[in-house]
Amino acid sequence: MRIVLTGSSGRVGRAIFSALAGKHQVVGIDRTPFSTTHIVGDFAVERLLRVALTGADAVIHAAALHAPHVGFVPDEEFQRINVEGTRLIAKLAAAEGVRRLVFTSSTALYGQAVVAGSCTWIDESTQPQPKSIYHRTKLEAEGVLEDAASSELTVRVLRMSRSFPEPGDIMAAYRLHRGIDVRDVADAHSLALTNRGLCFERYVISASTPFVIGDCERLATNAAAVVKLKSPKLAAEFAQRGWMLPSSIDRVYSSALAEAKLGWCSRFSFEEVLAQMDRRSLEVLPPGSAINMKSE
Repeated sequence: MRIVLTGSSGRVGRAIFSALAGKHQVVGIDRTPFSTTHIVGDFAVERLLRVALTGADAVIHAAALHAPHVGFVPDEEFQRINVEGTRLIAKLAAAEGVRRLVFTSSTALYGQAVVAGSCTWIDESTQPQPKSIYHRTKLEAEGVLEDAASSELTVRVLRMSRSFPEPGDIMAAYRLHRGIDVRDVADAHSLALTNRGLCFERYVISASTPFVIGDCERLATNAAAVVKLKSPKLAAEFAQRGWMLPSSIDRVYSSALAEAKLGWCSRFSFEEVLAQMDRRSLEVLPPGSAINMKSE
């Protein structure tokens, strides 16, 4: 397949490129030069996009303005890139005869569906309640694609959970309920290029959780006890390293639908997080590191 990949210089874009490049012809577009990017420029420029889409079989649209841009980039630019840029891709892809469009979205747009003091079980049936311009424009872009989907241009939306580097203790615990390895995200995109189904489908993409919906009440008030019961290996690792287990967990993302419909499953659990930290991988930060909390 000839696949156009927007956002090919970013962390997620690079991972997707790596997952696909050995099997497909991938054409990367990004404003930032990188070895995975063939066309350097703004994907939302029609002239550039027309050239890239010529002869394409599929598009993976990973480019966007993100949460860290909020407050630094005008809201109008979020609208231009995240919404109108997505509309342009859908329009030109349909005109070019592209058969499949895969859109990288975010679980962050559930926003205020997560209520303080409780634990929310989140899947595709959960109603998003966006907080910021980032969340709102990603959700609006999903709506644009749902309207554009047809038997000629099928669309898959992947709402991915947290995958950026964070302190190892936080990141390992998140891998139980709201985090994912970027390589697992890339694998989901690869599978979403060809799976059968309706003309528009949406999936939550997060690491497999040991929890079930019936655990939510106790996760909100006594998460440590539930973790010890459901993930004793993680609890033992935390004890050995002198780390505290979380006292409460406010959400659990369920990827059951993606597992069933894409034939996908996450491969990299909390054990991979700890292994990466121990070998000083740049993908995991040391415990206690200051991080940008605006990332989601």
